[in-house]
Amino acid sequence: MYADYSIAHKLLPVGPIGLHLYSMPKLNRRDSWNLISKLSFRRVWNGMKVMSSYYISKWTKKPIQWGYPVSISFEPTTSCNLRCPECPSGLRAFSRPTGMLQKNFFKETIDQLHKELLYLVFYFQGEPYLNPDFLDMVKYAAQKKIYTATSTNAHYLTDENAKRTIESGLDRLIISIDGTTQEVYEQYRVGGNLQKVLEGAKNIVKWKKELKSKTPFIIFQFLVVKPNEHQIEDVKKLADEIGVDAVWLKTAQVYDFDKDPNQLIPTIDKYSRYRKTATGHAFKGKLANHCWRLWHDPVITWDGLVAPCCFDKDAQHRMGDLKQQSFREIWKNGSYKEFRKKILRGRKNIDICANCSEGTRVWGKD
Repeated sequence: MYADYSIAHKLLPVGPIGLHLYSMPKLNRRDSWNLISKLSFRRVWNGMKVMSSYYISKWTKKPIQWGYPVSISFEPTTSCNLRCPECPSGLRAFSRPTGMLQKNFFKETIDQLHKELLYLVFYFQGEPYLNPDFLDMVKYAAQKKIYTATSTNAHYLTDENAKRTIESGLDRLIISIDGTTQEVYEQYRVGGNLQKVLEGAKNIVKWKKELKSKTPFIIFQFLVVKPNEHQIEDVKKLADEIGVDAVWLKTAQVYDFDKDPNQLIPTIDKYSRYRKTATGHAFKGKLANHCWRLWHDPVITWDGLVAPCCFDKDAQHRMGDLKQQSFREIWKNGSYKEFRKKILRGRKNIDICANCSEGTRVWGKD
């Protein structure tokens, strides 16, 4: 399951819209101040341009874009060691090729973007730690004073990798932990080993202390599904025992939610993106004809394709190819303008918007 990011959880201390947050307020403030410390006049000015152009576009129904991305998601790889039932990587369901992001290509792209770019998510599909150059790329971005985050299934957080992770300057580490016992965990994380996940988390906490580092902000992300919903309180206790900084309870995206063939939709309503109907389930979201993601937060695949957002997992809506054009050319080209125009006209008719969590989120702290 991909990590679901929005500008709200990047900039605000109370946690992301769409996730229920359990953590210490002091630690949240420390993470927020760390992000704020990355700001420069140029990044602030760019953010103001992006936000104002978004609201003007929303009001006028005309696609206007004055700035450049505040954040991006960069895909280290499409490869994954697990077989999660609602994940294209796990299902091996991509039509696009599997591969690894090359370090030189990454550096060239970041060199184009870093003066305006505030936040970099090293994740889209796949397991980032499978890319042997992953932590070198994190370090490069950190040296540009960009806030860096990633999401991992934690099977490769060996003692050595944990130490290198701290030394890389990574700012936020999301560890997917969807069960507190092996029996429950493996029902969604097919092929996974919970003991490895817990050992990896402990390695990160250990090296963070030994190296006296304030980063990364360590998060247990718990994807709430029917098999694990009874373990919500258990994962909070486990997080406290290990010493991670926060627990995020995330609603699950289910592709065939009407029938729910894998029996994943939880019975606890506030943790579900779907409501029960007489014949099955229906999506709760209200798809308003605007989307902040299209103005501030694109996705770049491992091989240089630019996709509009993280819900386009197979990069079917391709805005451009960085192997052929610069990012600045792509960001304001005809394809991007036309896609933003479609969003403003009728978002419910766009396939990747049909299951989007933007419409099913609530603020909250458990």
